[in-house]
Amino acid sequence: MDNKYFDFEIFGVKRKLPFVKIKNGLALASFVCLSDTELVQATAPELVKRLPPVDYLMTAEAKGIALTYEMSRLMGMNEFIVARKSRKPYMQNPIGCTLNSVTTQSQQSLYLNGVDAEKIRGKRVALIDDVIATGESIGAIETLAKKAGAIVAAKAAILAELETAKRNDVIFLKEHYVFKPMEDGSFEPIYTMEEYEKQIKL
Repeated sequence: MDNKYFDFEIFGVKRKLPFVKIKNGLALASFVCLSDTELVQATAPELVKRLPPVDYLMTAEAKGIALTYEMSRLMGMNEFIVARKSRKPYMQNPIGCTLNSVTTQSQQSLYLNGVDAEKIRGKRVALIDDVIATGESIGAIETLAKKAGAIVAAKAAILAELETAKRNDVIFLKEHYVFKPMEDGSFEPIYTMEEYEKQIKL
């Protein structure tokens, strides 16, 4: 394995993902679809095929926005719902929650505008993200959706990591990995939450 990049391919789209150490015992093969038009156009139709019937798509700021936009466009929807990472002045009666992010290794907040909450009340919603690892981020979006009174009909992502890849309640296209940096400069995949939790304590 290249010590700098992880060779990645999905539906014919190939990328060299840079290894990024996010703390002493943990690294990611950085997957960012936000600005990758080719990758989004390749994966969005495949996720759409796998979704059950829903009224709305919902994602969190910011990496899932481009993917969710393309999916909503393909599904003929006029809009989708975005949970923001800060409480904006325009928000009316916002709903909030907190989460711990694998990517940033810190606690973050998410807020849903009360206007959007009213739109999805009683509606079937699919929660969309680019990558689901520990499930903290998608869990926070789910909390917001349920607080708003929505029916969570599906959780979907391009990639699933760790135990999420073994779950049957998440729709995903490919398994991906969190990595353990080795002394020789290489990176070994982490497959379990037990090993992941061990590494984040280093």
